[in-house]
Amino acid sequence: MPFTRFAIYYLPPEGALAAFGAAWLGWDCVEARTVPSLDVPGLDGATKTPRKYGFHGTLKPPFRLAEGKDLTGLQDAVAQMAANCTPAQSDGLALTALGRFLALTPVGDMSGIARVAATCVESLDAFRAPASEAELARRRNARLSDRQEELLERWGYPYVMDQFHFHMTLTGRLLVDRIDHWTKTALAHLPPLPAPFVMDEVALVGEREDGRFEVIQRHPLAG
Repeated sequence: MPFTRFAIYYLPPEGALAAFGAAWLGWDCVEARTVPSLDVPGLDGATKTPRKYGFHGTLKPPFRLAEGKDLTGLQDAVAQMAANCTPAQSDGLALTALGRFLALTPVGDMSGIARVAATCVESLDAFRAPASEAELARRRNARLSDRQEELLERWGYPYVMDQFHFHMTLTGRLLVDRIDHWTKTALAHLPPLPAPFVMDEVALVGEREDGRFEVIQRHPLAG
């Protein structure tokens, strides 16, 4: 299947958390299939925005391939990067309200996770086509700081390197008066969260022509 963009994700290993994420969002990016959503009133609307990405944490944001680059070369580069990158961990994961959306975020020292993300961003940058003027303008609508503007110009995305905050998105933007409701709902359905949270694998994913993302390859971090 042809892909329009690529990204590097962290995906939870097969188990209760991965199954929850697929059922919560209604899309399994590992199996590349729609799955029955949890029987929760209003869930379809609350998860519409993140659904197409699948349940994941972004390490290198979506990018188009640079001129002269191809998927085979990208696959080889991701495999080499993963083979040389050491795993990371934090104390665990917790459900967090980030502004008006909900996500799972790391608890404790996040420096190792940030290191893995920075490695993904930097080592694979030669495969990233420059951001278009429309993409740059859309990002700038978020009123970026000077540092975020600098990162946007250099890496095509403002929330990388020292501005990176790992998260596994569970909802789109919620009405302020519904954040508490969806927090309680998510907590009622979440399985026990990992403690510690170990990041020992990354995944190359592709955006399909229908806009949904699916896994191309998974690689252990073996450095």
